[in-house]
Amino acid sequence: MRNTPFNPGLKPTLLAVMVSAGCLPVMAATTNTTTQTDAKNEQQTLTVTAAPQTDFKPGGDDLVPAYLDGQVAHGGRLGMLGEQNAMDVPFNVIGFTSKMIQDQQAQTIGDVVRNDAGVQNLKGYGNFAESYRIRGFKLDGDAMTYGGLAGIVPRQVMDASLIDRVEIFKGANALLNGSAESGVGGMINLEPKHADDAPLTRIGVDYTSGSQVGGSADIGRRFGDNNQFGVRLNAVNREGGTEIDGEKKRTTAASLGLDYRGDRLRTSLDVGYQKKTFHDARNGINISNIDFIPDVPSNSKNYSQNWVFSDIQSEFGLAKAEYDLTDQWTAYAGLGAQHTHEVGNYGIPKVLDSAGNATIGRFRTNRVQDNMSGMVGLRGDFTTGPVTHKVNVGYSAMTANAKNSYRMSSGNDADVNIYQPQDVTEPDNVFSGGTKFSDPLTTYRSRSQGYLLSDTLGFFDDTLLATLGARHQKVVVRNYGYDGAEDAGTRFDSSRWLPAYGLLYKATENISLYANHTESLTPGTAAPFGTSNYGSVTGIVHAKQNEVGVKADFGRVGGSLALFEIKQPVGVKNNNVYQLNGEQRNRGVELNVFGEPVLGLRLNSSATWIDPDMTKTGDSDQNGKNAIGVPRFTAALGAEYDIKPVDGLTATALLNYTGSQYADLANNMKLDDYTTLDIGLRYRMKVNQNDMVWRVGVDNVTNEKYWANVDDSGTYLSQGEPRTVKVSLSYDF
Repeated sequence: MRNTPFNPGLKPTLLAVMVSAGCLPVMAATTNTTTQTDAKNEQQTLTVTAAPQTDFKPGGDDLVPAYLDGQVAHGGRLGMLGEQNAMDVPFNVIGFTSKMIQDQQAQTIGDVVRNDAGVQNLKGYGNFAESYRIRGFKLDGDAMTYGGLAGIVPRQVMDASLIDRVEIFKGANALLNGSAESGVGGMINLEPKHADDAPLTRIGVDYTSGSQVGGSADIGRRFGDNNQFGVRLNAVNREGGTEIDGEKKRTTAASLGLDYRGDRLRTSLDVGYQKKTFHDARNGINISNIDFIPDVPSNSKNYSQNWVFSDIQSEFGLAKAEYDLTDQWTAYAGLGAQHTHEVGNYGIPKVLDSAGNATIGRFRTNRVQDNMSGMVGLRGDFTTGPVTHKVNVGYSAMTANAKNSYRMSSGNDADVNIYQPQDVTEPDNVFSGGTKFSDPLTTYRSRSQGYLLSDTLGFFDDTLLATLGARHQKVVVRNYGYDGAEDAGTRFDSSRWLPAYGLLYKATENISLYANHTESLTPGTAAPFGTSNYGSVTGIVHAKQNEVGVKADFGRVGGSLALFEIKQPVGVKNNNVYQLNGEQRNRGVELNVFGEPVLGLRLNSSATWIDPDMTKTGDSDQNGKNAIGVPRFTAALGAEYDIKPVDGLTATALLNYTGSQYADLANNMKLDDYTTLDIGLRYRMKVNQNDMVWRVGVDNVTNEKYWANVDDSGTYLSQGEPRTVKVSLSYDF
């Protein structure tokens, strides 16, 4: 059964004790009861037998069962190794479900990953893209995987309403996700929605202040004698203004998931459409001309312009199949693609002084992105004497092709002020990239491919698991000028064997100790806007990670503690040229704890400490300094409390803390730390025997004013979101 929330660690004896103590209500759907009456004292004895647990078969597409009222899963997809329970693998992975997305009224993936302190939500290089730092290293938003395949997620921003799971893997991950374009510190995988066994028809309406109104539909059905055919349709439309003066956003998205579950054959087809529009939207400031951090403007101030916009339209799809050749061996394959067309007119104030005076230019772009990726493999298990083996042999590949042209102002930028915003005339274009703006030529191509071989050996009745693996990864990068001519100085080819090995010891039924070494090979970061080699990819990046940790699963409470070190060559801007010229070494400690320690009180907490040390830069002023944009400490605490005696009423809260972070390699410019608090109420009621759920939430309830982050080059500051009210209503029938 797919996507059925349950508490995986509860035992029948624990249930019996809790019921007899009056701590747990008896529900016919989950328990079987028999009543015996003692004629003498007329007391009743209640015998409880736990319902059978949902069968979870690791390695395939069955989703890991969830904690916290079905919101958090202790496990997730490990690339080509499939879905895995975290307690059984020597890697760090956690998943957030569609129920958490609904309950927190999350609109994008960035809203979801705030629940994990190890993931930092970023803005793009002067555009509206969401990207992330995992363990201090950047993951581009469109580099996330979709159903385990890279290159399919729409460009820049992905709507959360189409997603069943947001799964976060932490660490260098070439063995598992070899074809990904980025993700040295980790990977985010998005699982599409498929029909559950129970029919679903859900409609919803929502409101987000200042004036955004939306509607959604989620319909799922299964057909056939054994429910073998499934259909899941999702659609959402939301548009209107925000709490920022003049800013408007619109989202239109839909997805269709088809699947077949046979005795030996399982297939799925997922297709989606998404269009994101931003108009007069605020996306930060440029600090390349100053040597200090400006004061933060008012949360409602909009220092953008009414001629700034971005339209991003994406079509994407994924087809997958698994076939059980025998009871022990399964062949699998997947093929996916995406096509995105982005048209934007961007402008960001370049601050000149502490009074907020700035200039704003115009950068108009027309970009077409086409990606395709696929995988094929064979997995199975066998024994050799007392040793068990779980083997996976596979191949994955991805191609990316970008066509781009632009027009921009230069030397005739308009004067503005970030503290006293004013409308200015759109500057004229005086510089062009591309011979024909409406028909851009190819400016970038890449190809990644790799062969995977892994074996997990089990000793002493699988209490000791040793994972040994290697991937032969090849990465090819080609940069082209805007006239279509190949830039021979920025073409890169690299291939090598990337080992990965891990050890997991199940010290008890509830505790696992683990260690791993992983590596990755990816294209380097593209040079940011404003550098002389803007848009060019800076080479091939080979990164390494070592990690040790402990995981716990006590049924009602679970979590993990990890110590890690990651080393990666990084891009550095010298003399306005962005190039690989240094190494970033992040050493850190990571803690996650989640569960329901007291009935009705659910917690999801995490904290991360990182020492982001710059080495091998060739500059004594930079060596030993903190990397740009990486806070030394971050924390997240989410809580839910069921308010009694009002049945169905739940109070919610999410507290996020982000420590100070440097905006330059010399560590002379630093962003202040900040804390945000989100609160809310959820009320579930019955209408005509159907579920109706009201949700009310306030994000950043204190209206904290802060610079949220700085990009990797130290060029752009992004301002945090103002206090925002969200209200939604969903009805299942």
